[in-house]
Amino acid sequence: MITADTMGSIAGLSHGFFTRQGGVSEGLYASLNCGYGSGDDGGKVADNRHRALARLGRSGDDLVTLYQVHSADALVIEAAGGWAADKSPRADGMATKVPGVALGVLAADCAPVLLADGEAGVIGAAHAGWRGARAGVLEATVAQMTNLGARPTSIVAAIGPCIQPHSYEVGPEFHADFIAERAGNEDFFVSASRPGHFLFDLPGYVARRLERMSLAAVEALPFDTLSDDARFFSYRRNSLGGEQDYGRGLSAIVLEG
Repeated sequence: MITADTMGSIAGLSHGFFTRQGGVSEGLYASLNCGYGSGDDGGKVADNRHRALARLGRSGDDLVTLYQVHSADALVIEAAGGWAADKSPRADGMATKVPGVALGVLAADCAPVLLADGEAGVIGAAHAGWRGARAGVLEATVAQMTNLGARPTSIVAAIGPCIQPHSYEVGPEFHADFIAERAGNEDFFVSASRPGHFLFDLPGYVARRLERMSLAAVEALPFDTLSDDARFFSYRRNSLGGEQDYGRGLSAIVLEG
């Protein structure tokens, strides 16, 4: 489990960006696969989620995750446990002020983002791939935190392990579309070795969007999910290798209580 310095100084808060190590799943999903959306055995996924939450001093029953769809939708969570695995609402951000509710994000290259306002006792979590980040999931999550009493200038955010620029090659259409969207987006691209292709800085883009909201602090962890097979799941790595599925890594945050 990896933690962020920005979160470590907040009293009454537990969080973690979990690696793929320490679970019971096998083969393609070895070993701490926490995603019911994968083709893994559901009982093993449930066991993995309990194992992960135990590292935070909680039960797997405290964990709330969503059916993530790369949207800009964020929800307020009012109770632990939430819903059955096959009934999860389609959304990509959450906020709560209820102690004991563990907000969880599943990712395998996309950026998991954990947020907290320690003064207000409000936390948030967002699944930020390029589509969701561009659509506004980070802003929607902060807005829901604000609705619960948080102040943007008191919120700290941590961007967890995700695909890093040196591993994220994109084509000319992707590049042109981003450049046309907003001035300054060229900052997130450098030319790749293949002519007409570029390397895209997803964590840099996510950080910029968070910084535009004048948060108290934004920290981006430097771990690359694609190149570090021993510690992280990666959708792109598996796809490039001809695999049809992939494990999902968990990131979670909870107010103690």
